Amino acid sequence: MRLDVLGSSGTYPARGRPAAGYLISQGDTRVWCDTGPGTYVALPIESELVTAIVISHEHPDHWLDLVTAFHAVCYGPNPRQGIPVFAPQSTIDHVLGIGGDDQFEGTFDFNPVAGGDTIQIGEIDVGFAWSDHSVPTVASRWEANGRVFAYSADTGPGGDWDKIAAEADLFLCEASYQGDMADYAYQHHLTASLAGTIARRQGAKKLMLTHIPPHLDPTLSVNEAETSFDRPVDLAVPGLTRKI
Repeated sequence: MRLDVLGSSGTYPARGRPAAGYLISQGDTRVWCDTGPGTYVALPIESELVTAIVISHEHPDHWLDLVTAFHAVCYGPNPRQGIPVFAPQSTIDHVLGIGGDDQFEGTFDFNPVAGGDTIQIGEIDVGFAWSDHSVPTVASRWEANGRVFAYSADTGPGGDWDKIAAEADLFLCEASYQGDMADYAYQHHLTASLAGTIARRQGAKKLMLTHIPPHLDPTLSVNEAETSFDRPVDLAVPGLTRKI
């Protein structure tokens, strides 16, 4: 498998830093996971080559470019119909309630997924577990060719880590906070230190931090995660590619 980071900015995009979005590939299977604002133009492939789309939850920094993709696919030179989209039912309802119409629903084929579900997208098997977030959110585990990629999505400490991150070859984990978790009233995100602790406890081989808000120094986040993970930690930056 291969991971292409399209965007990784937490909560909102910044100049040169789209919000959450990743392309996960195996052979001819290419899945756009989270379609945050700015990630459509960061795709390294033409949109007609996207096999399917997975959206973790309804917060706009994780799905707004689905609207951009709709305009490009529906009105561009190579229109498509029925692009599979997998997301929690609440996300589907939210998206369709804001921007859905007959053309939108024709362009995309919406399929609800929940914690405990498993699906196959081309050459990749994907398993889902509920994360510890303020709205229904699915973390995901991607398996192909004997390799495992795990994505935390947005989450607090109480995620179902055994089902997602255990022995992952690469664990892409949110790190929205720095310092002590007790300093934050909103408990549905992780500190960088907690991301490292979870990755170490689950036996993840590599850890990559994402969803760091633009106002934070990512170098500090990496340092905090390396202390608890006890080994080097990667930072998700737009344009970064990793073979899993």
